[in-house]
Amino acid sequence: MKRDPEGEKNPSPDFWSRWLSWAPPCASRGRVPQWVGGGGRFGVGLLFLVSYTEGEAAGPELSSFAKKKWDMPPRKGPAFEISQIGPTSPSQTLPRLAELKEGQRPSPIADVISTVEFNHTGELLATGDKGGRVVIFQREPESKNAPHSQGEYDVYSTFQSHEPEFDYLKSLEIEEKINKIKWLPQQNAAHSLLSTNDKTIKLWKITERDKRPEGYNLKDEEGKLKDLSTVTSLQVPVLKPMDLMVEVSPRRVFANGHTYHINSISVNSDCETYMSADDLRINLWHLAVTDRSFNIVDIKPANMEDLTEVITASEFHPHHCNLFVYSSSKGSLRLCDMRAAALCDKHAKLFEEPEDPSNRSFFSEITSSVSDVKFSHSGRYMLTRDYLTVKVWDLNMEARPIETYQVHDYLRSKLCSLYENDCIFDKFECAWNGSDSVIMTGAYNNFFRMFDRNTKRDVTLEASRESSKPRAVLKPRRVCVGGKRRRDDVSVDSLDFGKKILHTAWHPAENVIAIAATNNLYIFQDKVNSEMH
Repeated sequence: MKRDPEGEKNPSPDFWSRWLSWAPPCASRGRVPQWVGGGGRFGVGLLFLVSYTEGEAAGPELSSFAKKKWDMPPRKGPAFEISQIGPTSPSQTLPRLAELKEGQRPSPIADVISTVEFNHTGELLATGDKGGRVVIFQREPESKNAPHSQGEYDVYSTFQSHEPEFDYLKSLEIEEKINKIKWLPQQNAAHSLLSTNDKTIKLWKITERDKRPEGYNLKDEEGKLKDLSTVTSLQVPVLKPMDLMVEVSPRRVFANGHTYHINSISVNSDCETYMSADDLRINLWHLAVTDRSFNIVDIKPANMEDLTEVITASEFHPHHCNLFVYSSSKGSLRLCDMRAAALCDKHAKLFEEPEDPSNRSFFSEITSSVSDVKFSHSGRYMLTRDYLTVKVWDLNMEARPIETYQVHDYLRSKLCSLYENDCIFDKFECAWNGSDSVIMTGAYNNFFRMFDRNTKRDVTLEASRESSKPRAVLKPRRVCVGGKRRRDDVSVDSLDFGKKILHTAWHPAENVIAIAATNNLYIFQDKVNSEMH
């Protein structure tokens, strides 16, 4: 494991990235978001309210997403309601957004969802929050009454993944916030996932138990050892059924591998190794070895004053275990091949778009910083998100992206105020659908955007209880910059920058998406496709 002897002397990259106009973690500067709605203080478990109705698809396929939402309950466990209205006909099988009770207090910062991730089959969905908790949802099987209906996601397990820590040598507090969750491919009946905060990565095993052994020869019913003199005969223990119990146990703890804050983890396609990246280094770990890792990328200069960029995200290729990509705060992507050298400081390919002089501004360096990078399921393309755009890159063309989509171009005139309130440093994620034909990313005012690569159509949707009523299909939204406004248009001046969608995930095979909006988790299901199953 490569360690940094100068780690205590040099300021953290968070400091440098703040003043060199790159996007650092906002939490490190103590910024507190604005909360809207919510359910008081967060507790163990989730309150979810679900209703059903029948509705027609509004507009194109992308805009006809049905809704479902979970809201985090209070931590101390006060009374709350669970409301679920069953379908009255086979066609009424789509979840819709149900309102929270009015008058509930905003949630604390610990309840804010910080990551969302489907497993490889899409049957499980994991969320992590700033309080160090991981909540796993499981998709219910199809109903016997409606055999072709889509199952809903309900709470499967909840556990505390990380606790706040303190580094006494450096006098630094280590937050419990879950930065990333990654599922491992399922090898047996158990499920496994990796979760990480700023410094420590943990491997968790999730198992089910619905039987218990009884009839031990040397133990009584309470598990205590019997007096051997009382054992007069031998019997064969038997397994008896019991209520289903989900057990989550820590299998490995990977610590002390990073001097700076971990921003991403990625599991290799060989199912044996994974990598973790911080602001200046990327380490390669074996899932069975916790006491050492191999440094495969190190961009730290000898003198920190010469620092010009930091690593913002990284990911393994979905099919080739020797390839991985990492993005930088300068807006570039570097594809590395681990077969070339043990230390991949020299990249195999550099993907970088020349800057347009006409669009050059004081904030260009900040807005060009890549906040997320994702390989397509086919492995042919890469999807990146910076502050204003999402871009699709072809691995065979380094000069420029093959597609560029404007997420919220109407904010270009607001960059000065966004810099003042630190929103310009927000890190938005992006996601592919299962066929790599549609991409999704978040925006402000609880809006999220979808872009169809084939038809070149895009849609803006909103995940908010204020603007969505139960028994209603999700309607497209439009932001008005100036001139004539339609009835449902939202003015750019009235956008709420405290309500933002940073974390999104797409089901690997179906049109089901998960949206994290502060302490609320929304599940959207494509109405057209769900009725065709």
